[in-house]
Amino acid sequence: MNPELITVDREIHSGAPVFKNTRVPIKTLFDHLEAGDSLEVFLDDFPSVSRELAVAVLEEAHSALLPDAHTA
Repeated sequence: MNPELITVDREIHSGAPVFKNTRVPIKTLFDHLEAGDSLEVFLDDFPSVSRELAVAVLEEAHSALLPDAHTA
């Protein structure tokens, strides 16, 4: 996890990863996307998370998964 983007602190949501400088769990972004919500809906619901931060976290997740991807 990139500490520039994500904070893990036992005092914040029992140590669940959150967007840096917020109390918004990263999982919340993925829950919104999984439910079919757009990034815009998430950002409207959580204005403390900037677009740049949300996109950077998504890119980080993508990069973390990419090395394990296998072509069919």
